Amino acid sequence: MNVKMTVDIGGLTLKNPVMTASGTFGYGEEYSDYLDLDRLGAIIVKGLSLKPREGNLPPRIVETASGMLNAVGLQNVGVRAFIDDKLPWLRSVDSVVIANIFGETIEDYANVAEILNDAEGVAAVEVNISCPNVKRGGITFGSDPAVAEEVTRAVKSVSRLPVIVKLTPNVTDITKIARRVEAAGADALSLINTITGMSVDIEKRVPHLKNVTGGLSGPAIKPVALRMVWEVVNTVSIPVIGVGGIMNARDALEFLIVGAKAVQVGTANFLNPGVTADIIDDMERYLSEKGIDDIHDLIGTLKV
Repeated sequence: MNVKMTVDIGGLTLKNPVMTASGTFGYGEEYSDYLDLDRLGAIIVKGLSLKPREGNLPPRIVETASGMLNAVGLQNVGVRAFIDDKLPWLRSVDSVVIANIFGETIEDYANVAEILNDAEGVAAVEVNISCPNVKRGGITFGSDPAVAEEVTRAVKSVSRLPVIVKLTPNVTDITKIARRVEAAGADALSLINTITGMSVDIEKRVPHLKNVTGGLSGPAIKPVALRMVWEVVNTVSIPVIGVGGIMNARDALEFLIVGAKAVQVGTANFLNPGVTADIIDDMERYLSEKGIDDIHDLIGTLKV
């Protein structure tokens, strides 16, 4: 059976619903030896800022039970170097390329988005208002509904590309943020980003991370991510992309069943660099075995 895997995300047509999560896939080329990048629904590159960033001091990654903590701090080459040095290679890949962006001020977000308007090969921007590992920007913008709306509106006012907004789980009620971001014109939402956590070396009695706290990702956060995606899907009318703890096709299918139109795979890339291709293969196999010839016949079919 030929399974139709095509999905539409805020005006973007993806050949399948499997995307890479920003910050876990470099700028794409780093993974080209491990899988055929043309197979991916979308590649989301490392978060881009107006100027280059070195990120936080090491140690900045530590393994935890069923996951990992990172406090990399959004290290990146900067938006202009990305366009000049990274994007030319990405144009050779037959997959949608999405630029994740962030800033320390609302003006920063708007400036980066405006620069990307003329970046040939970038199909959309994903606005990161949810990183817990930076002292300015990131989660500061994503945890206040009014500010989240303001950032979204600022980016939408200048961007000619579809705008996806990435939400933080580190809030009391994620649906309040989702509604305000939708009202500001976001074309789609992605959730969740990492959950703030920490780990301690009991011999030295110091944090394992130089930053003290970091973002928890991996299988440990999947139940939280799944619940939040389900809540937001039932709150907004724009497409929702599910992120958090997806390690295999069965995990991805759970997110689609609760209503996500697509998924992003993050931490799993560190364990198996070819995992995204495996997920696509296994997802197609599952649908074929169940006699489902269009992935939309599975999306949002949760029975409660």
